[in-house]
Amino acid sequence: MVVGILQFQVLVHGAESLKDKRRVVQSLKDRLHREHLCAIAEVGDPDLLNQATVALAIVSRDGKRAGEILDAITAKLRELRDGQVGEIDRQILHGSGGWLPGELPDPEKTRHEPEATPEAAAGHPPVSASIPDPKSGDRSDESIDAMILERALDSDILDQIARAEAEIRRTLKEGDAA
Repeated sequence: MVVGILQFQVLVHGAESLKDKRRVVQSLKDRLHREHLCAIAEVGDPDLLNQATVALAIVSRDGKRAGEILDAITAKLRELRDGQVGEIDRQILHGSGGWLPGELPDPEKTRHEPEATPEAAAGHPPVSASIPDPKSGDRSDESIDAMILERALDSDILDQIARAEAEIRRTLKEGDAA
């Protein structure tokens, strides 16, 4: 499994109120979510009048596909009409969940200890907040990365993961039948 994360700033020139800014940001969020099936949220200070910090996440089977999706999203951001994209930070996180590619984990062997978290109450496994910074290696942005991942891994991402796992199972069954 590969998680692609994109964090970017949107500069909204000429916004005279927070309502003007929210209109631009919400329109962008809705369009990117609809066209790319990504989880997306405003993660910066919502009370800033002329800028918004937005993060999105996608889940894919391989890094190449995740990179293609993030490239397409970045291209759309650069063509933004109602605002201007500022700094963009892109990360690709690879995770195998402890099993080999092409193999599904054995549910009997992969058990999660219950925690008193909303994720655990909803039946989802706990999410690790330790994300190494691939650029510097000094883990200086660990808390920011953890916040982005926490906000990005909402129900949309969990739904994408469930759909991907179901597709993998279906593909494996079709391969076994052949």
